[in-house]
Amino acid sequence: MGRVVLVTGGNRGIGLAVAQAFVAAGDRVAITARSGELPTALEGHDVLVVAADVTDSASVDAAFDTVEKELGPVEVVVANAGITRDTLILRMSDDDIDAVIDTNLVGCIRVARRAAKSMLRLRKGRIILMSSVVGTMGSAGQANYSASKAGLIGLARALARELGSRSITANVVAPGFVVSDMTAELSDERRAEILANVPLGRYATPDEIAGTCVFLASEAASYITGAVIPVDGGLGMGH
Repeated sequence: MGRVVLVTGGNRGIGLAVAQAFVAAGDRVAITARSGELPTALEGHDVLVVAADVTDSASVDAAFDTVEKELGPVEVVVANAGITRDTLILRMSDDDIDAVIDTNLVGCIRVARRAAKSMLRLRKGRIILMSSVVGTMGSAGQANYSASKAGLIGLARALARELGSRSITANVVAPGFVVSDMTAELSDERRAEILANVPLGRYATPDEIAGTCVFLASEAASYITGAVIPVDGGLGMGH
């Protein structure tokens, strides 16, 4: 049997691709979704879906409890759930700030805290945090989002130092622009502007982000921890 893998926000986009990749690798996969509904793309696969809200500690703890009861201790967690509230800083409300930081950064701290509880008992584990190229480069109109994604780097490195003696790794994946419903809605002018700054001249696919997560959870990556892995076509150039 494969390992028990939990992907937060695994019902769409990158999270869904990550869940599919771990299923294909033979792991026992659980995903969280606010709706608690299994996405169509995962129907027919033995995937557990649990309702969870990463802004609520009790909800996060309950989700882990359910996964552990149904599948066993979580050995790999991919903290992917996140939101955006983009606007210029002078127009950004307190709610825009609080919601993004609480979901994207504090939510990952809650997930990592609960994951560590099981992993410390197992004396092994992989924690993978989903950041973004804007966490290192910044992005106009995304002060809240950029700050939340930058914070994940400090979180991963603190976890790497704190948990490393128990064979638990903590790493960050930093995607660039990814093919998604959001990028599909961009104007041709904006799309051309973005691609002009990407050396590879194209967007990433969700599968390329997922493949990096599967690698970081593999034995081949057992000596990688506290790292930021850019999957951005060269946009950030390892900032």
